[in-house]
Amino acid sequence: MTGKRIERRDLIVNTASSTRTIAFLGDYLPRKCGIATFTSDLLGAVAAHRPQSHCFAVPVNDIEGCYRYPDVVRFEIEEQDLESYRCAADFLNSSDVDVVSVQHEFGIFGGPAGSHLLTLLRGLTAPVVATLHTVLRTPNADQLRVMRELIAHSTRLVVMTERGRNLLREVYQAPMGKIDLIPHGIPDVPFAAPDRYKEQFGVSGKKVLLTFGLLSPNKGIEHVLNALPDIVAEFPDVVYIVLGATHPNELRTRGDSYRLGLEALVKKNKLKNHVMFHNRFVELKELTEFIGAADLYITPYLGEAQITSGTLAYAFGAGKAVVSTPYWHAAELLADQRGVLVPFADPAAIAREVSGLLRDGARRHAMSDTAYQLGRAMVWSKTAGRYMRSFEIGAAEGAAATQNTAIGVQRADMAA
Repeated sequence: MTGKRIERRDLIVNTASSTRTIAFLGDYLPRKCGIATFTSDLLGAVAAHRPQSHCFAVPVNDIEGCYRYPDVVRFEIEEQDLESYRCAADFLNSSDVDVVSVQHEFGIFGGPAGSHLLTLLRGLTAPVVATLHTVLRTPNADQLRVMRELIAHSTRLVVMTERGRNLLREVYQAPMGKIDLIPHGIPDVPFAAPDRYKEQFGVSGKKVLLTFGLLSPNKGIEHVLNALPDIVAEFPDVVYIVLGATHPNELRTRGDSYRLGLEALVKKNKLKNHVMFHNRFVELKELTEFIGAADLYITPYLGEAQITSGTLAYAFGAGKAVVSTPYWHAAELLADQRGVLVPFADPAAIAREVSGLLRDGARRHAMSDTAYQLGRAMVWSKTAGRYMRSFEIGAAEGAAATQNTAIGVQRADMAA
């Protein structure tokens, strides 16, 4: 199957106007994954920030058939079909786009280490601004090859952390002048006490701990469940909410075994009255309400090499005190006592730090206030402005490169 073009009359762009046409390539809602949420939020934020721009999406499908996409989707790529990527390049070239915003994660594109994407980039005439959701310190041979070619084909590179920028330079030899550091965007929500939201979730009067996101074994939630008996011994009014459906890829390969294992651990640890599972993918409004109800947010992830976490950014920016393992994004965002870091897979440390914050309300509230104030620089309206600057620079640099190429060809012809 090749890519699917979605015909829309309003795709016609007045090339005489100054309107920029921006295509966003990556997963897209209603596909359930972090990249889909990010791409959808970024497109919406850029469109709101620059109403005269023309934004559309080109998502990647990982299932037979397709998702029920909104009208902003104009072309669909079939993940494992190489010809689909060639057709996508042709479609983008015919759409007169000024810049293509590529959301890059190895696992969302077909081929070894997502190498099918390179076929699209080789055929693309528009400049590319690539947002790198994963930057590995020790890539394998395929990942290194794909990253280096992606860097070569991109006019600008966007990372969300300082560590990501350093890794691009040190591991992949990316030019520093090509890299833009733009924090993960977050919804702009008012600062409010957790009690305002607790009643609707049946946890009024409780101390609420929260972890949210699509579930898979690398989330480390079992270590919080093993920490809870010690926490509950001191704070019998604690409730731990685990919000999120099992990751679709996990469901396809191993079913719901991880969640069932967590539920068995709740029973074993006699935590029935202290743990609530919400097995669903929630929309933004309800998600912000769940976050609002939390006294503490916990990310017990098991892998260090996570350069970006949207769930962490959302919770921190909403003004939550956070206890987290020291994966890369958390280590950077929560440094200087902006949050609390605990060793990987260490229930005793989780119990000690969570209980300490529940015991010390002044410290917890100060951490919460600091997080919320810092989060104002991460709201989508400001993030969109930074992306627009990156897009504009990318478009200008791409136009200059095209002009220089044309001049070089003309001089060669004259010399001949």
